[in-house]
Amino acid sequence: MTATTTALPPQLSSRVGFFQGISQMFTLAWRSTVSVKHEPKQLADISFQPIIFTLLFTFVFGGAISGDRHAYLQFMIPGMLVMSMLFATINVGIGLNTDLSQGVFDRFRSLPIARWAPLAGRIIGDQFKQVWSVLLVVGVGLLLGFRPEKGFLGVLAAGLLLLVFAIAFSWVPTLVGVAADQAEKVQVFAFAVILPLNFVSGVFAPVESMPSWLQAFAEVSPVAILLKACRGLMNGGVGVTSAVIWSLVWAAVIAIVFGALSVRALKKRI
Repeated sequence: MTATTTALPPQLSSRVGFFQGISQMFTLAWRSTVSVKHEPKQLADISFQPIIFTLLFTFVFGGAISGDRHAYLQFMIPGMLVMSMLFATINVGIGLNTDLSQGVFDRFRSLPIARWAPLAGRIIGDQFKQVWSVLLVVGVGLLLGFRPEKGFLGVLAAGLLLLVFAIAFSWVPTLVGVAADQAEKVQVFAFAVILPLNFVSGVFAPVESMPSWLQAFAEVSPVAILLKACRGLMNGGVGVTSAVIWSLVWAAVIAIVFGALSVRALKKRI
């Protein structure tokens, strides 16, 4: 009599060494980065939207909001950087959802790879797009007359803070991308959550003109705090150090909470 055994499907491992997982993360990050070479349209969304919004709000609403387009550029460009960063993170969720739908993660399951490496690799790889987004917005702003009071170092400091926050916030669309059964639902999340979050945080207009309950929300919103930090680093102001510290605290909290939830969601899905 011959015993019959049934082979269990391999699983992404959670017991891979930390440094081995880091190496796997960077390998998958490189895969995500070079995908832009084969699909340059990935840069289309994060290129056209900042340019159109910058031109639209500067020339249509700038005079009405600030009374002077140059003054409005000083106010709006840091906000445009924050909004562009948040929207660029959506590509992480869409890319992961596409990989899951097309069976890429089925291939990963056959490899001795850390469970979190494909998620973190996608996030790190997409930082190239974040850098592109920052350079594009600052470049368009300079052409229109934006002149940061703190000069190049202020813009550099704000850009680095944005990249740190982008790595943390990317775990939010990562969770949505893993949990959603269609990539379109990740895009719905962008317009249903991220767009309103930007508008009520004072990206395009001062929060002082909003209802008191919206002002109270803006006081504790991580997006509004990040926006205050970026404006302060680029143009100066009161409470910049506190805003930078609280932005980093929010980034750490978001990364820990949504990182754990994303890995748990991936474990349930595959």
